[in-house]
Formats: sequence, C-alpha cells, structure tokens
Amino acid sequence: MRKIVIAGNWKMHKTKEEALELVNQIKAGFKDNGEVKVIVAPPFTSLPYVREALKDTTIGIAAQNMFYEKEGAYTGEISPLMLKDVGVHYVIIGHSERRKYFCETDEGVNKKIKTALEYSLTPILCIGESLEERKSGKTFEKIETQLEGALRGLSSTDVKKIIIAYEPIWAIGTGETATPEQAEEVHSFIRKKIAQKYGNDVASYAIILYGGSVKPNNAFSLLREDNIDGVLVGGASLKGDSFLQIIEAGIRVSGGES
Repeated sequence: MRKIVIAGNWKMHKTKEEALELVNQIKAGFKDNGEVKVIVAPPFTSLPYVREALKDTTIGIAAQNMFYEKEGAYTGEISPLMLKDVGVHYVIIGHSERRKYFCETDEGVNKKIKTALEYSLTPILCIGESLEERKSGKTFEKIETQLEGALRGLSSTDVKKIIIAYEPIWAIGTGETATPEQAEEVHSFIRKKIAQKYGNDVASYAIILYGGSVKPNNAFSLLREDNIDGVLVGGASLKGDSFLQIIEAGIRVSGGES
C-alpha cells in the first residue's frame, strides 16, 4: 500500500527565525502514525537549520530546486552535493513557477531528475496544464508530453524512486482548485501512462500527489480519491495550524475514514 505524502513547499518565504518557528510548530503538532510521510521544503538559506530542528523526527526535508551538474561555473545554482551535505533527501523539480519564470524545459527537468537519482535524492516531479490548455481540451496531451519528457531514458527502477506531483497551473496560488473528480481523472491518466511504459508493478507503486490551492477544507476530499496519494501544499503550508490540519486529513484517510 502506498503511503500518503503531505509535502509543504514554502517557496520564497521565511527567514531563518521564521522557518524555525514554523517547523517547530509542525514538529510539536504532528502525531506520527507511521502511515503518513510529511515533507517540508524551506528556502535554501534555511535548509541546514530546519534539518537540525528535525533531526530526531520522521519529517523529511526537500529543496525547491537543484542544478543538474555536481559543481562548476554556474553562478547562483545549487548542486546535488550541496543538498546532500546539508541533509536533504528530496528535491522539487520542474515546478510550474520554475518553468514560467526561469524558462525550464522538459529536457532540463529530465537532466535534473537523472542527476538527483544519481546522488540518491528523491525527485518530486511537477507537471500540469495551464487554464488555456484545459479549456481547449489539451490537458491529457500536455500531461503526457511533460511526463514523457521528464522520464525519458529512465528505467523502471528509476521511476519507482520518483514522486510525481500533478499541479494544474490554473489552480496554483489562485484560490481555485480542481475538484476531487477532476484531479482523480488526471491522476488515473498518469498512472495508466506509467503502466503502459513501465508495467503495472511500477504504476501501482508510483506516488502521485495533487497540488493546487490545497487547504484544510478540501484536503480530505482530495486524499480520499483512489489515485491521489498525497498533496503538495503551497500557501497553506506557511502556517503551522493549517498545515497540521492537512496532515490530520491524511492521517484520517490512512486510518480508513471515509
């Protein structure tokens, strides 16, 4: 059975002190039942401090980005070796904001995933369509293109090590969210595509998260869907109480509550 994953992407928020205040609140309120994996993704400047604060917990730490070379003349970039050095185990790759503002491509995302896997970092691969693409009926075409581009050249063993996050661009930071039925439809499509290329075993193993204006009042209904294995939370992960409520929704679902 796939474990539910609740991940919080803090984006460009939180100073060191603010990050520690938030993570200590999450740590104090998280009642680990062994069935829900919690991950936080602070900005780079807070990673070592958050890692230290969480050293005696099961809460995982993710970076929000990573370059695909281990070192070199790449001003402003962060390498996988640097992330490993501060105790990071997960890295978000291909977020729509990276694609939009920093012109990241499927080819670059693919390179980053391969490098992350090489250095035993778990990629959280983000894919999703724009509002225009959804309205024009191109959702599945876009998802398939991004998925194939990101996973190109990877083996079944590699794909088992990747977390996929479906984040419809039109629902990120807008207050809009896909209905559980809309999200489930895309998650089911992603799983079927993985099955077609890598087999049913890999598809059944794959963890697929939903992201896009996830809040305490919609988390439970999303997590109840068969193919939604967790959530990648943005704004609601910046406040301890709201993030803990989303974690609690995951615990309730993992306990069989319907």
